[in-house]
Amino acid sequence: QVQLAESGGGLVQAGDSLRLSCAASGPTFNRNTLGWFRRAPGKEREFVAAITWSGSATFGVDAEKGRFAISRDNAKNTEYLQMNSLKPEDTAVYYCASKLNGASAPWAYWGQGTQVTVSS
Repeated sequence: QVQLAESGGGLVQAGDSLRLSCAASGPTFNRNTLGWFRRAPGKEREFVAAITWSGSATFGVDAEKGRFAISRDNAKNTEYLQMNSLKPEDTAVYYCASKLNGASAPWAYWGQGTQVTVSS
């Protein structure tokens, strides 16, 4: 079955950049939609971005679309989230997730999360 593991988080200053990675394994990886969610302290989990097996990307908010970029490399079994111009409000635990293609499919697989902290 699909297994996900995030990495690349850390402590950075406002305006810095980070690239998160999500290593995936399982026979359905190439055809699954992959995504990123985040949970800030005291907040509910929110959608950040997703990318289909064919490379079509969607973003949760316009600001994230402008500063963040999502990509995947099936040869390396890895999904990426490039985050630029980071702000303190981006501080959160970031989670990689996977689901079957299609809007109706649930996010069935989740990683453990990686902490991103942006200082002001």
